[in-house]
Amino acid sequence: MAKFILRRLLFMLLTMLIVSIAVFLICEVAPGDVAQHLLGQFATPEQVASFREQLGLNQSLQVRYLSWLIGSDWRARTKVGMPLRRIKMPRTDSCEWWAEEPDGTLIRWKLDGEDLIAMRLQPDGTTVESVDNGRWQTDEDGVSSFWGVDTLNHAVQWVMGGEAAFWMKSKGAGWWVEQKGGAIKYIPLQRGLLRGDPGESTQTRQPVADTIVRRVQNSAILAGVAFVIVMPLAIVLGLIAGLNEGKRIDRLLSIGGLVTTATPNFATGIFLILIFAYWLQVLPGATVFASEKAIFENPKMLILPVATLTLIELGYVLRITRASMVEVMGSGYIRTAVLKGLPYSRIVFRHALRNALMAPITVIMLHVNWLMGGIVVVEAIFGFPGLGMYLLNAAMYKDVFAIEAGAMVMVMLAVGT
Repeated sequence: MAKFILRRLLFMLLTMLIVSIAVFLICEVAPGDVAQHLLGQFATPEQVASFREQLGLNQSLQVRYLSWLIGSDWRARTKVGMPLRRIKMPRTDSCEWWAEEPDGTLIRWKLDGEDLIAMRLQPDGTTVESVDNGRWQTDEDGVSSFWGVDTLNHAVQWVMGGEAAFWMKSKGAGWWVEQKGGAIKYIPLQRGLLRGDPGESTQTRQPVADTIVRRVQNSAILAGVAFVIVMPLAIVLGLIAGLNEGKRIDRLLSIGGLVTTATPNFATGIFLILIFAYWLQVLPGATVFASEKAIFENPKMLILPVATLTLIELGYVLRITRASMVEVMGSGYIRTAVLKGLPYSRIVFRHALRNALMAPITVIMLHVNWLMGGIVVVEAIFGFPGLGMYLLNAAMYKDVFAIEAGAMVMVMLAVGT
């Protein structure tokens, strides 16, 4: 058993590695430019080039993949010449990168004209600024430059007196504005997937690890409730149909299961919304998450999404269970038990049921992965902020780090189940 589990774990790691490479390559060859998509169609080539540089998209494919997998801080540390630390700020609840001086003080910099301004973090969370021009290093050509950590979680190289332009989104106005004195090289800082940091979302500029955990939790609740309802119900109805082969109830359940399985999930969801949310007005037709506990504060939001998933899965598992039960009841050892005069209930529950459940249980375990990641359409219809909706939005924006993280979650679920 230990060798079997170890072999499966190694297989899972290999599968995750292959999938991560495949997803990364697919995102690369997919049409469209993520920088252009984020900035909008009216962005100038200079803005796009500046944004690509800040995101690290100008780096080679191998460097970006290794940065996602094992991090970029080790590479940036050799440039900066100081240890780099990622800390969670108590005031903003966001993660920021800082360089660490020999005395333990955390520091980062910004450029103001030809002056290098150091910002040192205080115990109360505030920063103290001071001119730090002593860190400029002059090369043999007389050019003064400096590698440091900026305020946007990059390791950057500044040049004294440089006129490099870069574009930043104005916090107040909300549009992109041009600024002078930008860095000439950028290394986006991240710790890497193997250290729990799959990167920063290019769409939301938030750590992927923090965002995807909440989405997985939401999908787990939705899929878990649907699983608890649909699987026992489908098995019971399938057993009833299988034990009454050819009878009216068998035909009714089989045809009903075929109809629910054949109906597209988006049609089922819209149909339920029209009936219960629009005509009867007894259930909400959309899920509105005002807080992280919105599901528990208003459980009615789950009824229609769960009902949609239930109708989709019910017929499939029901028909598998029915076919398995019919096959078992027609086997030789069941006929022998009948000829021996054993009670019918004993034949069903002691001899037939155990073998008949092998096929549906296998199908059910394989569908755990589908319930978690394959409910994109259901989540999109009801606006449910789950893993499926997260992957859909990430794919539309070519958010590579978000797509990679979601794919890794799905691989773990698939191999685990």
